Amino acid sequence: MPALLALPLLIASAAAFADDPPASTASPPPSTEPSAPPAEGLRYRVVIDAPSPLRETLAASVNLIRWQTYDQMSASLFDALVRQASEQAKEAAETEGFFSATVDVAVDRSVTPFNVTVRVTPGPQATVKSAQIAIDGIATNDSVGAAARAVVQRQWSLPPGTPFRQADWIAAKQLAVETVAGDSFAAAKLGFSEALVDPDANTVAIDVRIDSGPVFHVGELEIEGLSRYPSELVRNYRTQRPGDRYSIAELDQFVRRLNGTGYFASVHAAIDADPAHADDAPVRVSVIEAPPKKLEMGVGYSTDTAFRANASYRDVNVDNRALQMNIDARIESKLQNASLRFVRPPSASGWSPSAFAKVERTDISGLVTQTASIGARMSSLDERNQWQYGVAYYTDLQEPEGAPQSDARALYVDVERAWRRVDDIAAPTRGWVALAQAGAGIPGASSRSFQRVVLRYAYWHPIDRQWSFSTRAEAGVVFAQSRNDIPAALLFRTGGDTTVRGYAFESLGIKQGDAVLPTRYYYATSVEATRWIGEAWGIAVFVDAGNAFDDRSEARPALGYGFGARVKTPIGPFRLDVAYGERSRQVRLHFSVGVAF
Repeated sequence: MPALLALPLLIASAAAFADDPPASTASPPPSTEPSAPPAEGLRYRVVIDAPSPLRETLAASVNLIRWQTYDQMSASLFDALVRQASEQAKEAAETEGFFSATVDVAVDRSVTPFNVTVRVTPGPQATVKSAQIAIDGIATNDSVGAAARAVVQRQWSLPPGTPFRQADWIAAKQLAVETVAGDSFAAAKLGFSEALVDPDANTVAIDVRIDSGPVFHVGELEIEGLSRYPSELVRNYRTQRPGDRYSIAELDQFVRRLNGTGYFASVHAAIDADPAHADDAPVRVSVIEAPPKKLEMGVGYSTDTAFRANASYRDVNVDNRALQMNIDARIESKLQNASLRFVRPPSASGWSPSAFAKVERTDISGLVTQTASIGARMSSLDERNQWQYGVAYYTDLQEPEGAPQSDARALYVDVERAWRRVDDIAAPTRGWVALAQAGAGIPGASSRSFQRVVLRYAYWHPIDRQWSFSTRAEAGVVFAQSRNDIPAALLFRTGGDTTVRGYAFESLGIKQGDAVLPTRYYYATSVEATRWIGEAWGIAVFVDAGNAFDDRSEARPALGYGFGARVKTPIGPFRLDVAYGERSRQVRLHFSVGVAF
């Protein structure tokens, strides 16, 4: 019967060496330190003959390697380190999953400094044979707990067949406990864990048991750090009410909301994880208020609108009651605008009112537009199930190159509903988002009455650890006998970085003279697959299709396809794409940051 090793004991032994920090001036162990060290110690140089990344582990774990710069090295201490090196090297190899490694330590004393070669032949790396992951304490009729158990088992990062490493073993257990603790069981802890090694078969049998502890329910907020704003400001942004079942995802969303308001420079929130308070656990919120006034200026470039310069001024407490005022001006090669916006923080009912005024001039695809608008909007706070209602008055002048100019006005009212079922709203990797908007130009107050509908959908799916898939689709229609007398801002063009790549920004529409005019219909869709090279870098291939048109017989899609680089960032994915437009017969470079929808 093959010998079996209980890995937790092995890990503790190896960790004892790894945690001892190297230092050339520290004193070595008293038992090996000579009573009268020489003025100039023995010198030696170590060569590690082992595959990477085992070399790094050996360098951090074997004392003979770590102490080679010690300037008071004695012969007796050196001999002791050489004797220990083989065993320490084997233990280091075992932490990387090599349980049949052979080690040879050779010392050449004929040269100065001595040449020391630590040669490790690792043998096969052990793999996980079985993984038993159990969670104790979840009631059989607890659907939320059952879902948490399913997530832990699905996301367990050391399934059978996976190469075994100590660092991965520790990280897998930590993630499993954090997953349970984040889903109602704030006091969850590791009850038992064992990795049983069969060194003859080079396999590891994993057994993990997590103690869930009680279900936690949210209590009142305990807020500290406020001086300028009332506590109701913080409370009105919360995602859970007293009595709700605790969720770390909801708590994180609460923190993101507060960080995004502009009122605070820092926000930290945590539930009291004492099991004695599980039925009514207080949530402690600590904030640092940000300066209310902020002036920003910048320059930039995008492949859609080319060079730009912008300036913005914000005062988030303009009336000493947390009313926000934002003034923004932007000058780009193809677009110039200025806007004024006021936003009131949400009330206890979860609704936030705002008002705006904006002027804009664009020169895109041969069409110059000059638009002025003013309006008001009411938005619900729940980002995952968000409602918005708005009213705005638009007036604009369209000057197409090579065609007569026209003007239009509209009093436009609309309602918008968004569903966001994703793992991360800012940078989703799993789930879907849908948006529906419906509005109308009011007869008598508009140069032409019309109705307008826009639908959008996006979906993300991780196929495995290396591949992910995403798709999006959007479409819009303006119900009217003609596009004439309707403001350009309420019509459609498409093409560019975030719609149909391979085509210039808003270059797909109706050709009139030398200009591309906005239309009553449009659609755009995309399919993309990404191969992730590491945690943050990836290479994508994609196919886009779309068009904007007035006559449905002209709905034939303009295709674009290509490849690009992806980088995950805190503000969303960075995309750099090279795309070929089948209709334009051009290769274009596109880049953008954030969710394209």
